[in-house]
Amino acid sequence: MDLQSFIEINPEIMMGKPVIKGTRITVELILEKMAAGESVAQIIEAYPHIDEEQIKAALAFAAANLKADTIFPIGLAS
Repeated sequence: MDLQSFIEINPEIMMGKPVIKGTRITVELILEKMAAGESVAQIIEAYPHIDEEQIKAALAFAAANLKADTIFPIGLAS
C-alpha cells in the first residue's frame, strides 16, 4: 500500500499531524476512535467523505511508524 497516496503531513494542516489526504481527519483521531471500540462503518458514518481504504492506510501508517527503534515507556501503576 502506497501510504503517501492516502496520508499527508503538512505543517499548515492540523499543526503538521498526519492526516487523511485532502481532509483534516488525523491518523490520531482514527486510532482513538478504533481504540474506543468504534467500527470502521461507524467512523465512515461519522465522516462520510473518507472510506475504508483510507482508514486502513491510517492504521498501516501508525503501525509502520511504531516499528522504529524507539521504545515508548508506559507508566506502571504504583
